[in-house]
Amino acid sequence: MLDGQMMLDEILNAAPVFLLIAVRALAMIQVAPLLNSEAIPQIARIALAGFAAYASFNTALIQDWDIALFGLNFVFLVIGEALIGIIIGFYLAIIFAAFVTAGQFFSLQMGFGASETFDPLSQIENPLLGQYLNIVAMLIFVTIDGFRELFLGGFWRSIQTINVFSIINGREEIVLMMLAGLSRLFFDAIIIALPILGTLFLVSLTTGLISKAAPQINILSEGFPISILVAFTTIFAALPFMTEAFSRIIRTSFRNLQDLYIQIGHRIVEGGAL
Repeated sequence: MLDGQMMLDEILNAAPVFLLIAVRALAMIQVAPLLNSEAIPQIARIALAGFAAYASFNTALIQDWDIALFGLNFVFLVIGEALIGIIIGFYLAIIFAAFVTAGQFFSLQMGFGASETFDPLSQIENPLLGQYLNIVAMLIFVTIDGFRELFLGGFWRSIQTINVFSIINGREEIVLMMLAGLSRLFFDAIIIALPILGTLFLVSLTTGLISKAAPQINILSEGFPISILVAFTTIFAALPFMTEAFSRIIRTSFRNLQDLYIQIGHRIVEGGAL
């Protein structure tokens, strides 16, 4: 009971800073993959944001600011902190979109173009293979301690290195990182889908040659079952390599976030105090 009272007093003494950091955490949670699922109650997200803010606000870059709780300046600071959280969560959402896009690339080729199912995590309809790859990626995210990297390497590190004014000064680095993430989205999706796409292309080419060489054989009517069987066999054979690629992509995204913090931190040091 005494520890709880001490924790409450500590929060109240630094209420403006705590609120700003909690807003950043909540904005990140609302956008980040897995945590943005409608299956997670909103009260649980708010509680998680509050816990993350309490665990990190003593080391925040804005800890020494003299912030008035009421006023227009504080409103702008809240908006800025929410923007930082959205940037962190949205960048990770871009990375996970690569897995869904990879499934979209070969779903049509294997005959599953019209097969879309409702994804309860993202609350949208995804192609069947895209949703499968997305679920595999989320399982890998949990396996490689993705939540620890998200809150330590993503959120906590951002608390130590960047604030509202630093993202204004480092807006060029942020824009370049987002553009690089969007470009890598399609590049990673192509790399993931390339083995299945290449195999299905060979299947289509083979069935076309057979139908031309022997028109009496109605091989095209068997094309869809053959494509589906070959695609699932290729996915089963390539899944160990795909999971390794998923892990590499996710880890690379966290390293890119930390590199961004380092670049903005260096700019702050070179430019002097904020």
